[in-house]
Amino acid sequence: MQTILGANGQIATELARYLHDHVTPDLRLVSRRPQKVHDTDQLAAADLTDADATRAAVADSEIAYLTVGLPMNSALWERQFPAMMANTIAACSAHGTKLVFFDNTYMYPKTAAPQTEDTPFQPTGRKAVVRARITTMLQNAMDAGDVDAVICRAPEFYGPGRTQSLTNTAILDRLAQGRRAMIPLDAHTQRSLIWTPDASRAMGLIGNTADAYGQTWHLPIDTDRLTYAQIVEVASASVGTDLGYRTVPAALFTLGALFNPAIREAGELLPRYRQDNIFEATKFATRFPEFTVTSYRSGIAELMGAGHPRPGKATAGTAPDAATTPHAERPGPKS
Repeated sequence: MQTILGANGQIATELARYLHDHVTPDLRLVSRRPQKVHDTDQLAAADLTDADATRAAVADSEIAYLTVGLPMNSALWERQFPAMMANTIAACSAHGTKLVFFDNTYMYPKTAAPQTEDTPFQPTGRKAVVRARITTMLQNAMDAGDVDAVICRAPEFYGPGRTQSLTNTAILDRLAQGRRAMIPLDAHTQRSLIWTPDASRAMGLIGNTADAYGQTWHLPIDTDRLTYAQIVEVASASVGTDLGYRTVPAALFTLGALFNPAIREAGELLPRYRQDNIFEATKFATRFPEFTVTSYRSGIAELMGAGHPRPGKATAGTAPDAATTPHAERPGPKS
């Protein structure tokens, strides 16, 4: 039995598909309101902030994957993430279950320096502090021998389905609808993005590789990094239309944050868009040379093919348009 804690999100759904097809169909999906990905999936409703419920959810599991995502709300993160991590560590320790933690890069320095598994944490902002805290909590438990675990760390997402990120909502979703992209701060800095199905496949591979445990792994990305301007160019070429973009300056984010809680919560992430973001995954590529990474160009073309261009029209679940999102009044350069 392998168990996914925090099912239903895009990463967990893709992970369930990988595990079912390549490892075992004996899967348990755990969340407050879990839904099956396959007919054979076992469902368990549980609140992971409840220690007893978490212990019951992990019972009889060889491996548990902690993939929980929470809305961008600092107070919620501070209340729930530490409790979830403590309960998951305790549950895995009690049952002798291996733990695979899906981590992010919020706690890394927001500089242009290359990020490796050894990059020290320098959290800036409430959510970054929480992420540093829970990752350190797990690392301390690993070092103490309390749990056999592995940390899988990913940069910003882009991808299909319900993938949530600034890149998807403000740029790729809009482009797929035939609308201008809304690019934060600078259109010409290199971005490190991970295709969500690749992130899930790589995590499933690491979780089922015995000698990967006790370590942190950066998950694989296309190393031919693109700028947002180049992403718009690739998207435009895939549909044969010059889509263009607008650059959103920091001052307009500051103004928008006064009225929009979502913009305010995203504010602590903005510094990483001022310069290149260089996430290195050489360790993974060296250990798993057979793993095929989806190129940015292939991923973008797939997303553009999945879109339904209707200039001026927004669909449910996309980023707000210019009426509610701060943006530069003049168009940015077109590709």
